[in-house]
Amino acid sequence: MPEGHVVHSQARAIARAFGGKATEVDSPQGRFADGAALVDGVRLVGAEAHGKHLFIAFANDRWVHVHLGLFGKWRIAKGEAPAEQGLIRLRLRNATHYAELRGPTVCEVLGDDERLAAIARVGPDPIRADADPMRAWVKVTRSRSSIGALLMDQRLFAGVGNIYRAEVLFRQNISPYRPGAMVSWADFEAIWTDLTVLMADGVKRRRIDTVRPEHMPEIMGRLARKDRHGGEVYVYRREGMDCYLCGSAIRMADMQARKLYWCPPCQPG
Repeated sequence: MPEGHVVHSQARAIARAFGGKATEVDSPQGRFADGAALVDGVRLVGAEAHGKHLFIAFANDRWVHVHLGLFGKWRIAKGEAPAEQGLIRLRLRNATHYAELRGPTVCEVLGDDERLAAIARVGPDPIRADADPMRAWVKVTRSRSSIGALLMDQRLFAGVGNIYRAEVLFRQNISPYRPGAMVSWADFEAIWTDLTVLMADGVKRRRIDTVRPEHMPEIMGRLARKDRHGGEVYVYRREGMDCYLCGSAIRMADMQARKLYWCPPCQPG
């Protein structure tokens, strides 16, 4: 499942390609045909992300709400849409661009009130300037669940996924097993601030880089990371490898059915 920075990048790409223009909307697969008919030919106003939820705005006060889930994918490109291939749930087209959506968990049309209700169900998004971290802090400080589990709860931290969870806790030297109620305000503030920087950078770079400049391969004289996820990271998918800071082996364990990565000496507790 893509992390929040990917959905923000997709929202920006859709807004650039279709914003301010009447847009053809259809559903070649047929499963979204009724919803597509509600916005077909209407001017697309813009698009925005709240965590892993994408909302595409149309001038008739309708919003197409998309959540990619585990298998959803967008293709956004210039030119004329190619011949239909695969199961395309939603297709957007204008004179210069097309976008195709396959396999989302959610693809629906909402009104304004329904959109606000959907947004209210997710937590503050570190990428958004209007996010209120106090909403997350109140729940974290009352919870006995580990901070590693809480960071993956989209009702608390919208858009944070497995990579950002592992990396921000390492960067702040915080054990993923520390209960939320034992996370100090100073540590919570440091986590939130770091997430705002890392995730905004992910939108710009279109990949996740979490390693500080002084720990980059060319500075440390080590090989660059080779991984299909791209980007330089400290612990994610590095189980058994040496920690860049202390030399200990990076650990991996399961936490709520997701793989957790951390360095015990650097993240004690």
